[in-house]
Order: sequence, then structure tokens, then C-alpha cells
Amino acid sequence: MDLTFLQPLYAGEGPVVSVHLDTSRSAHDADKQIELRRRAALRSLEEQGADPATLEALAGVIGGVAEVPGPQGEALFASGGQILGAFTLAEPPAADRALVLPVPDPMGLVIDRDHQLPHVVVAVDREGGDVTAYPAAAHEPSMERSFNGSTLHISRVKAGAEAQASFHRRSVNVWSENTRQAADAVREAAAAVDAAVVLIAGDPKAIGLLREHLSDQPPAGELVYVEGGRSDTSARTALRASVDEAMRKAMTARHRSVLDTLEAELAEGRALQGIPAVKEALAEGRVDTLLLAADRSGDPDLYASRHNPRVLGTDPAALSDDPTVFSAPAAPLLLRAAALGGASFTEILPPARATDGVAALLRY
Repeated sequence: MDLTFLQPLYAGEGPVVSVHLDTSRSAHDADKQIELRRRAALRSLEEQGADPATLEALAGVIGGVAEVPGPQGEALFASGGQILGAFTLAEPPAADRALVLPVPDPMGLVIDRDHQLPHVVVAVDREGGDVTAYPAAAHEPSMERSFNGSTLHISRVKAGAEAQASFHRRSVNVWSENTRQAADAVREAAAAVDAAVVLIAGDPKAIGLLREHLSDQPPAGELVYVEGGRSDTSARTALRASVDEAMRKAMTARHRSVLDTLEAELAEGRALQGIPAVKEALAEGRVDTLLLAADRSGDPDLYASRHNPRVLGTDPAALSDDPTVFSAPAAPLLLRAAALGGASFTEILPPARATDGVAALLRY
């Protein structure tokens, strides 16, 4: 995953407030629960020494997005009275966190974003189709197409042999035209978001015709056929559930591929693991992909410089000639070095493990 989206978080020079909050709206008293979490986060930040201007800026935005239903979370970052970044999370954080550190701590945001893929959802039947494209980490689609072709003669009928054959031909022609339109929309949507996955559901006959139309010119992304459809509430509910499950499988498969590469590269001495080795490679600009396990409870503090974000040390003496030296937990500093050094990110999913929960694929 590209870490460029983190770079604006490092624009400030002073302490940074980082908040990860559960803002789910599934419960009947969701607004009350969110308000309690909001107050607790602001109170904790005040106790940690956050400045009044930054607390005021946060108070104006904290609380999630009311228009996004169901499970969700948010990640907010602020410094010097300014909001540096505000992000909606696809899943609520495992626990609310509100921290004041010398640098932002976007670990929860990065893990959430790393679990998402750009994708297209397609539901087709005899009368038309719905095609919706989602960029990675987006709650709202960037493109939607919903259309119904002609329904004239779409149902096959019982009649005399000659009339029956004619109606059947018309029915097949209409089905084919509808799915041809759907195929064009699928290719356009997949290209628009550079889809990793295209998920297709609906009427089996329409799906078969759509598959034929897509075979000569496949869209971007892997085609995955799922349950559900567009006909009624039950079909749409089944579609949502099967899409969620398919996306989890696709995300896991992508991570496993990177982790398999890591295992092979470690065996050949072309990858690194452990904080000491990875921090040195980051300082040298050799890291192509930083890999971190989600659990950072055992992280040590490292020392870093305001002037050179890629240089990290376990001893302040190594940076003694730099008056901007500060200390912070390892994960935020490793992510800072990776984001500002052009490296990408992948989570180390269990059961895979690495020394210190840290590894790196190298550029050279």
C-alpha cells in the first residue's frame, strides 16, 4: 500500500495529537455513545498536555460521519491548532486511543487502509444491471451506473412453434443487449478505480451472458462471482454480505502473496527483519516495503531527528549533534521514515511473524 497519503501529517514541527475512535452507528443510542467517547478522548488529550487551540480544533470535527451507517471509526490528527488529517475507518478500532506524541501515530489508520482494495460491484438480471466502483478506502462510490434495457418480450412464452421460436430469439437478444451494456460499464468502472477485484452477482443467465461479453476484453481486476442480486431487499442484503466476505478473502490473499515473497527473500538474504536492521535500511533509502505486525504493545522508544526523518537511533548519543532530537515509540517513527522515504506498507498478518514484528523488502 502506498503511504503517500500520510505525508501531510508530518508538516508540523510541534507535538501531534492522534485520535482513533469508534464512531459506529449500529446501536440505537449510537449518538450518546459517540459523545461519551468524544469527551473521554478530549479529556485524555488535555491531561497529556495538548494545547487549547488544538483541542478546540479537534472538538469541532471529532465524532464521525453521520451519513455512514453501521460499523465505522475515525482517525484524526492535529497540531498547533490545525487539523492535519481526518479519515473515516472502514472498521472501528479495537480500542479508542488519544495520544500526544512528537509525531503522529497513524498505525490504526494504516492497518485499516491496508485492508481495503479498489473494487467494482456488479449486479445483473434480465432487465439490466447496477455497476458501482469503489476506490480503496472509500465509503462512497466514485462511479455508479444503473440501467434497465427494454423489457419487451423479455420473458419467454408458451405459444405455437413458430411464434415460440420468435419470442425466444427476441428474449435472448434483449438479454444479450442488456448484458453488453453492463459489460461496457464494468470495464469503464474497473478502469476508473484501477480495480483489484470485480465482484459479479445476479441472475445466472445474465451472468453467463455477461461473462461472454467480458471474455474478449476483460476488465481490470480479478473477476469473482458472488451470491445476491438487485431484485429486492433480500437479494441486495445477500449481495452485501457476500461482497464483504469476498473482499476479506481477496485482501488476505494479497497479503499472503507479499508475505510469501518476504519469506523467500529472507531465506536468500534479500530482506530484513527486526527493528535494528530495518531502521538502518530506512536511513539508507533501501526499503521498498515496510511490514509491521498490528500489535505494537512491546515497542521500544527510538530517537529521531526533525531534520532527517529517515535517521533513527536506539541511543540519543548517536544523534548528539542534532538539537532537534526527540524520542517516540518505534512504530510511528518507522512509518514516518517509510512514508517520507517513498516506501510502501503491508501488515504482517498472523500467523506470519517477524523479529520485533518488523520486516522490510528491499529495493537493492
